[in-house]
Amino acid sequence: MSGKPGPAGDPDGAGPSEPGPSDPGPSDPGPSGPTALPELPVTFRPVRTRAVLLSVGTGLLAVLTVIAVMMPSDGAAPWGPGDRATMIVTGVLIFAVLARLSRLKVVADADGITVVNLVGTRRLQWAEVVKVNLRSGDPWVYLDLTDGTSLAAMGIQPGGGRNQAVRAARQLRALAEARGTGQPGAR
Repeated sequence: MSGKPGPAGDPDGAGPSEPGPSDPGPSDPGPSGPTALPELPVTFRPVRTRAVLLSVGTGLLAVLTVIAVMMPSDGAAPWGPGDRATMIVTGVLIFAVLARLSRLKVVADADGITVVNLVGTRRLQWAEVVKVNLRSGDPWVYLDLTDGTSLAAMGIQPGGGRNQAVRAARQLRALAEARGTGQPGAR
Protein backbone atom coordinates (compact mmCIF):
# COMPACT_ATOMS: atom_id res chain seq x y z
CA MET A 1 0.00 0.00 0.00
CA SER A 2 1.42 3.38 -0.91
CA GLY A 3 1.13 6.49 1.24
CA LYS A 4 0.00 8.56 -1.75
CA PRO A 5 -3.54 9.69 -2.45
CA GLY A 6 -5.57 7.52 -4.80
CA PRO A 7 -5.71 8.22 -8.51
CA ALA A 8 -7.67 11.21 -9.77
CA GLY A 9 -10.51 8.93 -10.90
CA ASP A 10 -10.81 7.38 -7.43
CA PRO A 11 -14.22 8.51 -6.17
CA ASP A 12 -13.36 8.35 -2.50
CA GLY A 13 -9.59 8.04 -2.29
CA ALA A 14 -10.16 5.70 0.64
CA GLY A 15 -8.58 2.46 -0.43
CA PRO A 16 -5.22 0.91 -1.12
CA SER A 17 -3.79 1.12 -4.62
CA GLU A 18 -4.10 -2.66 -5.09
CA PRO A 19 -7.33 -4.12 -3.69
CA GLY A 20 -7.11 -7.61 -2.24
CA PRO A 21 -9.80 -10.26 -2.13
CA SER A 22 -11.17 -9.08 1.23
CA ASP A 23 -10.89 -5.38 0.34
CA PRO A 24 -13.08 -4.38 -2.59
CA GLY A 25 -11.06 -1.22 -3.12
CA PRO A 26 -12.11 2.40 -3.27
CA SER A 27 -14.06 2.47 -6.52
CA ASP A 28 -15.77 -0.92 -6.15
CA PRO A 29 -18.82 -0.59 -3.90
CA GLY A 30 -18.45 -4.24 -2.89
CA PRO A 31 -20.88 -7.11 -2.95
CA SER A 32 -23.70 -5.10 -1.37
CA GLY A 33 -23.80 -2.63 -4.27
CA PRO A 34 -23.75 1.14 -3.84
CA THR A 35 -23.33 2.57 -0.36
CA ALA A 36 -26.70 2.60 1.38
CA LEU A 37 -27.73 5.81 3.08
CA PRO A 38 -27.74 5.38 6.87
CA GLU A 39 -30.79 6.28 8.88
CA LEU A 40 -30.57 9.80 10.28
CA PRO A 41 -29.41 11.00 12.70
CA VAL A 42 -26.18 9.02 12.60
CA THR A 43 -23.05 9.52 14.71
CA PHE A 44 -19.59 8.54 13.51
CA ARG A 45 -16.87 8.26 16.15
CA PRO A 46 -13.68 6.22 16.70
CA VAL A 47 -15.23 3.81 19.22
CA ARG A 48 -12.10 1.78 20.04
CA THR A 49 -9.96 4.87 20.42
CA ARG A 50 -12.57 6.40 22.72
CA ALA A 51 -12.71 3.26 24.87
CA VAL A 52 -8.92 3.11 25.17
CA LEU A 53 -8.56 6.80 26.04
CA LEU A 54 -11.27 6.71 28.71
CA SER A 55 -9.96 3.44 30.17
CA VAL A 56 -6.39 4.72 30.36
CA GLY A 57 -7.54 8.04 31.85
CA THR A 58 -9.63 6.30 34.50
CA GLY A 59 -6.81 3.88 35.31
CA LEU A 60 -4.21 6.66 35.66
CA LEU A 61 -6.52 8.73 37.85
CA ALA A 62 -7.13 5.72 40.10
CA VAL A 63 -3.42 4.82 40.34
CA LEU A 64 -2.32 8.39 41.10
CA THR A 65 -5.06 8.76 43.72
CA VAL A 66 -4.05 5.49 45.41
CA ILE A 67 -0.39 6.55 45.38
CA ALA A 68 -1.31 9.92 46.91
CA VAL A 69 -3.29 8.25 49.71
CA MET A 70 -0.76 5.47 50.41
CA MET A 71 2.39 7.63 50.66
CA PRO A 72 3.71 8.01 54.22
CA SER A 73 2.94 11.13 56.19
CA ASP A 74 5.85 10.53 58.56
CA GLY A 75 9.41 9.28 58.28
CA ALA A 76 12.44 10.54 56.37
CA ALA A 77 10.48 11.93 53.41
CA PRO A 78 6.92 12.63 54.55
CA TRP A 79 4.17 13.55 52.08
CA GLY A 80 2.12 16.54 53.10
CA PRO A 81 -1.38 17.50 51.96
CA GLY A 82 0.07 19.62 49.14
CA ASP A 83 2.01 16.67 47.73
CA ARG A 84 -1.08 14.46 47.85
CA ALA A 85 -3.25 17.12 46.24
CA THR A 86 -0.67 17.60 43.48
CA MET A 87 -0.76 13.87 42.62
CA ILE A 88 -4.57 13.82 42.53
CA VAL A 89 -4.80 17.05 40.49
CA THR A 90 -2.26 15.62 38.04
CA GLY A 91 -4.48 12.55 37.64
CA VAL A 92 -7.54 14.73 37.09
CA LEU A 93 -5.72 16.84 34.47
CA ILE A 94 -4.51 13.75 32.59
CA PHE A 95 -8.04 12.33 32.66
CA ALA A 96 -9.46 15.66 31.42
CA VAL A 97 -7.07 15.76 28.45
CA LEU A 98 -7.83 12.14 27.50
CA ALA A 99 -11.58 12.74 27.89
CA ARG A 100 -11.28 15.77 25.59
CA LEU A 101 -9.49 13.62 23.00
CA SER A 102 -12.24 11.01 23.26
CA ARG A 103 -15.10 13.36 22.36
CA LEU A 104 -14.31 13.52 18.64
CA LYS A 105 -17.35 12.76 16.48
CA VAL A 106 -19.28 13.62 13.36
CA VAL A 107 -23.07 13.77 13.62
CA ALA A 108 -25.18 13.83 10.47
CA ASP A 109 -28.86 14.71 10.62
CA ALA A 110 -31.54 15.89 8.20
CA ASP A 111 -30.27 19.49 8.25
CA GLY A 112 -26.52 18.97 8.01
CA ILE A 113 -23.36 17.84 9.77
CA THR A 114 -21.98 18.69 13.19
CA VAL A 115 -18.21 18.15 13.46
CA VAL A 116 -16.79 17.93 17.00
CA ASN A 117 -12.99 18.23 16.95
CA LEU A 118 -10.39 18.86 19.65
CA VAL A 119 -10.75 22.61 19.92
CA GLY A 120 -14.29 23.23 18.80
CA THR A 121 -17.55 22.25 17.21
CA ARG A 122 -18.72 23.37 13.79
CA ARG A 123 -22.19 23.01 12.31
CA LEU A 124 -22.47 22.75 8.52
CA GLN A 125 -25.50 22.68 6.26
CA TRP A 126 -25.47 19.91 3.66
CA ALA A 127 -25.16 22.48 0.85
CA GLU A 128 -21.84 23.70 2.36
CA VAL A 129 -20.14 20.30 1.89
CA VAL A 130 -18.64 19.88 -1.58
CA LYS A 131 -16.80 16.59 -1.04
CA VAL A 132 -15.90 14.06 1.65
CA ASN A 133 -12.29 12.82 1.39
CA LEU A 134 -10.39 9.99 3.07
CA ARG A 135 -7.25 9.27 1.08
CA SER A 136 -4.65 6.64 1.84
CA GLY A 137 -2.41 8.00 4.57
CA ASP A 138 -4.86 10.66 5.79
CA PRO A 139 -5.22 10.71 9.59
CA TRP A 140 -8.96 11.48 9.32
CA VAL A 141 -11.67 12.56 6.91
CA TYR A 142 -11.51 16.01 5.34
CA LEU A 143 -14.59 17.90 4.21
CA ASP A 144 -14.11 20.22 1.22
CA LEU A 145 -16.41 23.21 1.71
CA THR A 146 -18.07 25.65 -0.68
CA ASP A 147 -15.95 28.54 0.65
CA GLY A 148 -12.83 26.80 -0.71
CA THR A 149 -11.54 25.58 2.67
CA SER A 150 -11.25 22.09 4.10
CA LEU A 151 -12.40 21.00 7.52
CA ALA A 152 -10.87 18.04 9.35
CA ALA A 153 -13.58 15.68 10.61
CA MET A 154 -11.50 13.90 13.25
CA GLY A 155 -14.41 11.70 14.32
CA ILE A 156 -13.77 9.45 11.30
CA GLN A 157 -10.20 8.17 11.44
CA PRO A 158 -8.49 5.00 10.21
CA GLY A 159 -6.43 4.74 13.41
CA GLY A 160 -9.45 3.28 15.19
CA GLY A 161 -10.12 0.73 12.46
CA ARG A 162 -9.51 1.21 8.76
CA ASN A 163 -12.57 -0.69 7.49
CA GLN A 164 -14.85 1.17 9.89
CA ALA A 165 -13.38 4.53 8.79
CA VAL A 166 -13.71 3.74 5.08
CA ARG A 167 -17.33 2.60 5.58
CA ALA A 168 -18.15 5.74 7.59
CA ALA A 169 -16.49 8.00 4.99
CA ARG A 170 -18.47 6.35 2.20
CA GLN A 171 -21.72 6.72 4.15
CA LEU A 172 -21.02 10.38 4.89
CA ARG A 173 -20.13 10.98 1.23
CA ALA A 174 -23.36 9.30 0.09
CA LEU A 175 -25.34 11.48 2.50
CA ALA A 176 -23.56 14.65 1.32
CA GLU A 177 -24.25 13.78 -2.30
CA ALA A 178 -27.88 12.88 -1.67
CA ARG A 179 -28.68 15.84 0.59
CA GLY A 180 -26.38 18.48 -0.89
CA THR A 181 -26.81 19.55 -4.50
CA GLY A 182 -28.07 16.11 -5.47
CA GLN A 183 -25.55 16.09 -8.34
CA PRO A 184 -22.68 13.78 -7.30
CA GLY A 185 -20.92 14.14 -10.65
CA ALA A 186 -20.85 17.93 -10.31
CA ARG A 187 -19.50 17.90 -6.77
